[in-house]
Parts: sequence; C-alpha cells; structure tokens
Amino acid sequence: MAENATAPRPGLTLTVKGEDLNLRGEGIARWQGWVLVIPELLPGELARVQLVQRRRSQWIGRRLETLFAAPGARTPPCILARRCGGCTLQHWDDAHQSAWKRDRLVQTLSRIGGLHHPVDPLEPSEMGQPLGYRNRALLPLQRDAEGQLRLGYYKRGSHQLVNLNHCPVLDPGLDELLAPLKADLQATGWPADADLHQGDGLRHLGLRLATRSREVLITLISSTAELPGVHRLAQGWCDRWPQVKGVTLNLQPRRTNTVLGPQTLTLAGAGSVEEQFCGLQLTLASTTFFQVNTTEAERAVRSLSQWLLSQAGPIAVIDAYCGIGTIALPLAAAGHSVLGLEVHQASVEQARRNAEHNGLTGVRFLAGDVQHHLAEALPQHQALVVDPPRKGLDPAVTEQILACPPRWLAYLSCDPATLARDLARLAGPEAPYRIHRLQPFDFFPQTSHLECLALLERVSS
Repeated sequence: MAENATAPRPGLTLTVKGEDLNLRGEGIARWQGWVLVIPELLPGELARVQLVQRRRSQWIGRRLETLFAAPGARTPPCILARRCGGCTLQHWDDAHQSAWKRDRLVQTLSRIGGLHHPVDPLEPSEMGQPLGYRNRALLPLQRDAEGQLRLGYYKRGSHQLVNLNHCPVLDPGLDELLAPLKADLQATGWPADADLHQGDGLRHLGLRLATRSREVLITLISSTAELPGVHRLAQGWCDRWPQVKGVTLNLQPRRTNTVLGPQTLTLAGAGSVEEQFCGLQLTLASTTFFQVNTTEAERAVRSLSQWLLSQAGPIAVIDAYCGIGTIALPLAAAGHSVLGLEVHQASVEQARRNAEHNGLTGVRFLAGDVQHHLAEALPQHQALVVDPPRKGLDPAVTEQILACPPRWLAYLSCDPATLARDLARLAGPEAPYRIHRLQPFDFFPQTSHLECLALLERVSS
C-alpha cells in the first residue's frame, strides 16, 4: 500500500512484496495494476521501495529497506556486487538461484513454445563452483580527472565504471593479477578511455586463463600502438609471472561496442595458451571465442556425446555454428564422422589446426553461413548439432531442417526464449521431432543467464 499517496509518481514510497525476477535478474512487484521493477528485490521479500521513473507500462524503483527477508537472501560475496553490473544475483544463495533459473526455463518453454516436457534439475557438477569460474575477462579502462586509472565493470543500467581491484567470479589465477596489472598500467601514464571520448589510448584489459594448464594470456586493447615502453612492460610481466605465456596488443581504433579489433600483435612470449578440453588440446588466442566456464562446457559436450553414442554408436554428424570445434572435435574423438560449419574463417582455420594437433582425421570444417551449406549436407548425415548465437536459429535454417530432418537433433541454447520459439517449430504437434531430454547447465552462476541442451529424436518425416 502507499504510505504517502495513492497515485504513482517519482518519489512515491511504497511497501511491496517481491513476486519474481525479470530476465535481467531485477525484482518484480505489483501495485494497483502497475508492474514495478526493483533491482535487488527478491521473490518473497517485503520491502519499502521508492518509485524513480515510469518506463512505458512499468515503474522503475529502488529498494529503501527490507522489512522481511526473502528465503535464500544473503550478503553478497563481493563487496561491490550491489553496484557492479557484472553480477545480478549474488545476494541470493546458489540453491535458490538454480531453482529460479530452472523454473524460468520451464515457464518460458510453456509460455512461448507451448512445450510441457519435463526439464532436468539444474544440478552443480562435482567440479563446478558458483564463484571463481570465469576463465576470461574484458575489463574497460578509464583515467579520471586526477589521472588515476580506473578498471572494472559498468554500474548496473549505466555507463559508469565501478572501479575494482578484485573480482570473486574470476578464476583466482586471473583475480590475483588484477591489482598488480592495474598498478603497472597506472604507472605508465598512458591515456585510457574505453569510449575514446578523450582521444586515443588504452580501452580494455583482456585476461584469458586455460583452466587445466593454468596458462595466462594478457591482452591490452588499445586504439593505438603508440604506447611508449609497451614491449618492455610486456616482457616484464612474462618474467614476473611464469604462468603468463604471452602478452598481446589488440588494436580497436573504431568507436564501437565491439571490444576487440581485427588486428592483434604479440608483444612478448606466445600469442596463445594451450587448454585441455574433453581430453583434447586446444589453442586459444586472445580473440578466440571459448566458453568462460570450462567445467560446465565440458559437462554439456560430454552429455551430448554420450547421448549420440547411446542412440546409434558412431554416426555422421553436422556441427552447425561450430566455432573452433569445441563440440565437433570431442565428437570426432568419440568416433563420429563430423562436419563443422562456421561463418568465421579465422575460427575454421583454428578448428582445422586443433584437429591436426590432436590427430583427428574424421572431422572437416567449412567456412560460410550455415544456411548456405546445410541443405546440401543434411541428406548425408544422421545427426545435427546446433549451437546458435543468442538470437537462435535463422528461419531459413529451421526450414532446411524441417525439409530434411536428420534422425537426431541436439540444440545447445543460451537463451530460453529463442529455444522455446525454435522448439515449437521443430517439436510441436505437427513437427517431425519429439523431445527426448531437456538438460539445463549453469554456465554463469550469480547472473540470470542459463544454457540448455535439448535432445530431440525424429518421429516422422
């Protein structure tokens, strides 16, 4: 109820109860027919909140005081969690996070796709960890008016940098480097502005760690290579930390939201690190796309591989959107004959090198848009694996699958909404597939993101 008025307006103070979270992990409450979006408000929490602004049919507010804590509420492990936009759910314990993510997946599949197939529990692996899991970071840099270097993530819902020296979500092998690297970059005096509003200079600090080998690659992202003493500094980092196998300089001169530019120079050591993934050796460069949660990615790939082997033994498989081969190569190692399709030429070249390095001959890769190769390849393959970007399958790709449906179809999704949309077409009442299993994976603990592996079997042509 309202404490000082009955009509919504900025500054109005209310007492509300959290009902749910939105896709960004923000609290949802209702008052007099209005939807209120309150960051940090948890389901079941009773709190005093203040309205800030109207956004279409919703009011955005801020939490003033908790009157009754929500089940699972906790003090965030990170002291910056309530300001930093890197995480949104640190104030909720891990069990409640997992339960909410699974429930949201179930509701999204039902609401968007009309699908009511059981969803597996979202269970942590034996090696999984809710903190210290990220093997990569791209951190914006900025110098303030006093010349002090700021490094961190952006404040939630803004472009304001939250300065940090530690991040508990990063693998400890990266987290321990943040403060000393920041101090060294501060001492250089180089200009730094991720947005280039103040001119050329440093933009981001990139860190990559190979989870198994513990090798580290440091990358400076800059709009210019004119950084006096950069080679000496890079070699000093390699000498100081034996785990640092190389330091690179990525040039991104354009004002764009794309962090990495097209050119990367090796300043010291190697330009890549070696990772062990599903028993294979993979080379990862500074610009390589690789899942940030190595343990969960391995679980998903192994689950997929075991399912395919249990259905028919070694078969011919297409891996669409294959990247550097993180699915295709383990499938080939398990005995399948694999064709990988990927639009990015550099990723295809790296996938081929990884296949050769691991002695895998039963896999080949083609560069180009998936829809340009898929129709021709489908009749010769018994299974299709798709791991599309967040926007899901292109309608043309879905049509090609429906026109020539392979016996088995696996869909690894990073967005429940687009998964529900695509499964409605592939496994709906008149579609050729039925769902065998829906298995969620928590690649991003402390956030609202969720991956799901959908395993489908053809029941009609």
